[in-house]
Amino acid sequence: MKFCERLKDYREKKNITQAELSKLSGISVRMIQKYEAGIARPRWEASEKLANALEVSVSDLLGQSGMLIADAHEQGGAKAAREVKALVDELVGVFAGGELPQEEREAYMAALTKAYFESSAENKKYTPKKHRK
Repeated sequence: MKFCERLKDYREKKNITQAELSKLSGISVRMIQKYEAGIARPRWEASEKLANALEVSVSDLLGQSGMLIADAHEQGGAKAAREVKALVDELVGVFAGGELPQEEREAYMAALTKAYFESSAENKKYTPKKHRK
C-alpha cells in the first residue's frame, strides 16, 4: 500500500475530513490533498505531525519504503531521497511475485539503502573539489 493510500485510510478510519486533519496537524488542507493524491510526499516533520494527529506511528503511516526515503532525505537531502525512491520503485518489481517473506524484504531494502549511502560517500573521493557540496 502506498503512502497516499495509507494516509487516506487512516484519516477515514478516524472519521475526519481533510480540513479536520489540517487543524489537528497544522498542515494546510492543500498539502494534505496533495499527499492523498500522491502528488507530494511529506518531509519527516510533516510525517510526525500527521502521525500524531492520526494517532499512529510514523513507521505505520510511511511504511518501510517511506521510512527509507525519509531517512535518505534526512541524511542526504532531496537528491538522495529522489535516488532512493527510484531505487525502491525499481526494486518493488523484484518482489512483486511475493517470493520473500516481508521481514526479509525489509532487510534487503535496508541493506540496499545502506549500500547506496556507502557508495555515495566512497564516490565523493573522486569528485573534483569544485563540484563538492
